[in-house]
Amino acid sequence: MSSSTKSASRSAARPRARPAPARPKTAPGKPAPKNKATPAALRKGAEQMARLLNIMARLRRPGDGCPWDLEQTIDSIKPHLLEEAYEALDAMESGDRAHLAEELGDLLLQIVFQAHIAAQEGSFTFAEVAQGICDKLVRRHPHIFGDATVADSKEVLRNWEAIKRTEKQSRVSALDGIPKRVPPLHRAYQLQKRAARVGFDWSDVKDVFAKLDEEIAELKDAVRHGDRRHVVEEIGDVVFSVVNIARFMKVDPAYALEQTNRKFLRRFRVVESEIVASGRQMKDCTLAQMDEIWDRLRAEDKR
Repeated sequence: MSSSTKSASRSAARPRARPAPARPKTAPGKPAPKNKATPAALRKGAEQMARLLNIMARLRRPGDGCPWDLEQTIDSIKPHLLEEAYEALDAMESGDRAHLAEELGDLLLQIVFQAHIAAQEGSFTFAEVAQGICDKLVRRHPHIFGDATVADSKEVLRNWEAIKRTEKQSRVSALDGIPKRVPPLHRAYQLQKRAARVGFDWSDVKDVFAKLDEEIAELKDAVRHGDRRHVVEEIGDVVFSVVNIARFMKVDPAYALEQTNRKFLRRFRVVESEIVASGRQMKDCTLAQMDEIWDRLRAEDKR
């Protein structure tokens, strides 16, 4: 059975934050690994890609293929694509490159799986998937594959967006095309990035902090008046402003939030364990007693 069966036994994927890239783990005093992006490695990669396509074709072969793989549809394996993507992100964060290689393989399997199902349906083939992204990369890098010149990476992005607009003429706004199903925090981040690329942006992060202060004041005012609809709106504005600060500082807000989630989880469990070890229960303690432990942990983290 294909490795995708591991996903079949799991619950639906839970969204996790997208982490920042982690550096490869290298033992102290050990030289960094050699660059493996060689022509020989590329040839081997092409061979293994062909092998994977053939394995999938065998698993999905009518009559004598794998019963589980044959039962799958694009809709049935859709959750696995998300799950494998999140697991790959976790592997990136861990810095364990062997684990990342494994998880990228699982993610690649989902792409091959969907493409083969589509081919059997008569929709498209894996070759069309690969050709589509190859053609797109060549079109959007005229400074590499054509005669265009660029001064820096910012100009590369501006050219990319300009070329994209000519390709997708049905898109009227610079904000068109952002997926609706992405988590709201990431959607806010993408909206701001798209707007910034066409010049709709603050000139200095100090202006964004000033906007955050303004939104917090408006939220306090809404709370004082007890207008729930207004409170919801102002909370959204505050979060949106915080995302803007994160973007200015080149920090993924979802990753930053997940780091805080983990910190809170770790500290709270220590508070729980220390209270239980003392023969008490959380419900029997005052907030001041719990805060005493929390503040100690916080001070330890800041050392």
